[in-house]
Amino acid sequence: MTLVLRWSVRIFLLIAATIFFLSLLAAASLLALVWGARALWAKLTGRPVTPWVMGVSPGAAWSTVYRSRTVWTGPAAAAPAAESAVDNPRHRGGILRGNDEVVDVQPREIRNTH
Repeated sequence: MTLVLRWSVRIFLLIAATIFFLSLLAAASLLALVWGARALWAKLTGRPVTPWVMGVSPGAAWSTVYRSRTVWTGPAAAAPAAESAVDNPRHRGGILRGNDEVVDVQPREIRNTH
């Protein structure tokens, strides 16, 4: 009985792997077909073939994250004073909300690592 069960599991896994491989092959073939048709259409119309690119700009992503800090730190930290930014370049926006509830730590002075 166990021999039949082992072989049936092996056959099932082989069939599942074959179906998965063929579906990936079909997706890649479809993508290649669309890409080739696009290149052929550009050639027929005399236009240059523009590459497919993802429009991701690291600068835009950084500015989005930097602007969203008002949500997490509050309005006072959104526009820190110029002198505090010069004095402490690693300043992250001040005191965290809810820190008055923490009682199991010893406060210490922050060291300047530079």
